[in-house]
Amino acid sequence: MTLSPLGEDSFRHEHARLVAILTCDLGIRHFADVEDAVQSAMLSAVEQWPLHGSPNKPSAWLYRVARNQLLGDLRKSNRRRQLLAKDYSKTIDANRSDASTDDDEQNRCLLRMLFLCCNDVVPEESRLAFTLKTLCGFSVKEISVRLFANEESIYKRISRAKTNLRQIRLKNEVLMADDFKMRMPSVQRVLYLMFTEGYLSVDAESSIRIELCHEAIRLALLLASHRDGDQPETSALIALMLLNTARLNSRQDHAGGLLLLEEQDRTKWNRKSIAEGMVWLEKSSTGEHFSRYHCEAGIAAAHCLSPSFAETRWGDIVKSYSVLAKFVDVPVHRLNHALAIAENDGPASGLDFLRLYQPPSWLAGSYMWSAVSADLHFRCGQQELAIAFYETAIATVPTKAIGKLIQRRFDYIRR
Repeated sequence: MTLSPLGEDSFRHEHARLVAILTCDLGIRHFADVEDAVQSAMLSAVEQWPLHGSPNKPSAWLYRVARNQLLGDLRKSNRRRQLLAKDYSKTIDANRSDASTDDDEQNRCLLRMLFLCCNDVVPEESRLAFTLKTLCGFSVKEISVRLFANEESIYKRISRAKTNLRQIRLKNEVLMADDFKMRMPSVQRVLYLMFTEGYLSVDAESSIRIELCHEAIRLALLLASHRDGDQPETSALIALMLLNTARLNSRQDHAGGLLLLEEQDRTKWNRKSIAEGMVWLEKSSTGEHFSRYHCEAGIAAAHCLSPSFAETRWGDIVKSYSVLAKFVDVPVHRLNHALAIAENDGPASGLDFLRLYQPPSWLAGSYMWSAVSADLHFRCGQQELAIAFYETAIATVPTKAIGKLIQRRFDYIRR
């Protein structure tokens, strides 16, 4: 027995695991019952474990409590649900232990749930918000930042997704090859957003959430092992994750503050992860498929293979961003594109490129747009404008850590 309660990353993993297993048993139409039972089990753990110590097999304990809660809820309801509870009880008594399933079965359930949640009957933004909340453990705030929407809108999207999924008939829960193919882009995007949140988090306590990055990689590798998920886009996504993960150890100083790329100690970069990332990048080049993930992985590779910041092949990175813009219109990419142009052709060229773009309202007032604008204006000698943008950036940052990073960048430029 141990005395430590569930940590945040354990909570996230166990929540997703239990929801996937129990929903695989009962069906997506009963998702609300499953989610209530899982949350009840988690709450019991948070309340009991600090007082009595956590069990030797926490996963089995959580599964047993969630299962019993679910059966109890079903038995208290109408006759049809009572019969469902009886059938479900027989099934798990015959086929399941308290540990619920082996790792392979758990992974199969989790992968199936990803595709069920990404059902195309649900609008894309709603299915993304729902999946990030349910299977990835994101808070509404984290989802709102990643999907560039306010929190009220995210609540509505999640509610809308739940309503749509409750109406799915049983036959629509049997996934065919076409279902996997159609839903694959949404699943890949969910994993991409999951990794992005881990790489630079909006969580107030942790700027980098390594466990979240590792979980995204684990799920992406699981997706690649599936016959329908083994495709160039998935390989490129894995390459992107591994190449960026390789730099995590150098992105913070001894006090936990974020470091600029030019400040990072490249001897701390994980060469094994870089090598594995390059293998997956090469694997992604097979066939005729080319995607945004190929472009972004290529940019990550250019950084990882550069011996120093000064020796970075900025021209190649600028070209990659130009290609990326043809695949997906992500305004944040334009900011990185402008910075790459500034390094390759000078800050005036980067600022000219940025001025040609009319940002959407949500971006124009954001810390990201303001920080890049402050950077380029100051490097071009336009100090008054730079300071105005800088003040807006500091006022709108989602976390103190990101605010300190912008302050460090501004101090670095002035020096």
